[in-house]
Amino acid sequence: MPGSSGNLGYIAIDGAEGLFRGASLVVDFRGIPMRFYYTDPIKPSRLERILYGNALEVYLREELILESLVNSVEAKPSLWICREPDLLGPLKSLTKGKVLFLASSHRSPMDAAGNVESTGEPWVYMVQADSVSAPLRVVFPENTKDDEVKQSVALLVDAAKTMELLEPFGRIQKALVLEEE
Repeated sequence: MPGSSGNLGYIAIDGAEGLFRGASLVVDFRGIPMRFYYTDPIKPSRLERILYGNALEVYLREELILESLVNSVEAKPSLWICREPDLLGPLKSLTKGKVLFLASSHRSPMDAAGNVESTGEPWVYMVQADSVSAPLRVVFPENTKDDEVKQSVALLVDAAKTMELLEPFGRIQKALVLEEE
């Protein structure tokens, strides 16, 4: 709810170099970490690659990693944010809560924080989260209801008053690299 305390859950899954891993970071509206969860890297064997075929990556990303991360979080965030648009549907199914994909844009700032423009693509909007930055590209899962879009945008705008919304993804990436060392 805007104006009240809440938290945001960030989810990132990486499959670079044949190693699959993921992490979730739950932060309050100031960006202060509340919970961090990660998976150990998964390197599929040659036999698994043959047996699973083209379904291997989907299985690893959605059923092993994403499901494990979501189920690890005890206190569910007000809003889940991912950086992979193909995770929107599975994340929505697992969490039953508000979910969106968030990315930067190179557009000029809109008039005021909270302004929303449709991009012409279904469930894709440009959202002015604060008064000075470029608007953010926000993608919702298919069939997201208008009131859920409005509530999610209000949460983003509220959180953007005290934190940089995309910055936690950088922290997740750095933490995963640190865990490899």
